[in-house]
Amino acid sequence: MDFDLIYQAYFKDVFLYVRSLSADEHTAEEVAQEAFAKALKFLNSFDGKKDIRAWLFTIAKNTYYTYCKKQKLFREYAPHEELSDPQPDITKKLADEEMAFRIHQYLHEMKEPYKEVFSLRVFGELSFEKIALLFGKSSSWARVVFYRAKMQIKEYMEVLTRE
Repeated sequence: MDFDLIYQAYFKDVFLYVRSLSADEHTAEEVAQEAFAKALKFLNSFDGKKDIRAWLFTIAKNTYYTYCKKQKLFREYAPHEELSDPQPDITKKLADEEMAFRIHQYLHEMKEPYKEVFSLRVFGELSFEKIALLFGKSSSWARVVFYRAKMQIKEYMEVLTRE
């Protein structure tokens, strides 16, 4: 396998995948680069039975988690300890009926494909692979669209909470 061709064909997908995990574009770039360095090192161990993109995504995910541990971005979980989330996620916001109604209003006004991909993922509980099949696109496309929709909703919710 020609590693240069693999890099050219899949770097953007790997970067976007890591970007969906990380809040920082520079971190995503760094992790994606490191993931490809690891992939080059272990390219001989890739047997070709799976899609190479899935293999690269697995390396990227593990590289990102290692990066987070090194940066102490994750804290160890003690079962008896109560963890509080300083920034509530979307599902917690949906518990509040008024906020839920406003979010649904905003979601109704969102442009396609963001509206449908977000709805299929959150309310339909479909995997990115199944969403991609519905649209005739790749699963990384579905991840990126979902991430962008989630960011749009998050920005909208931040505006609402300031009011």
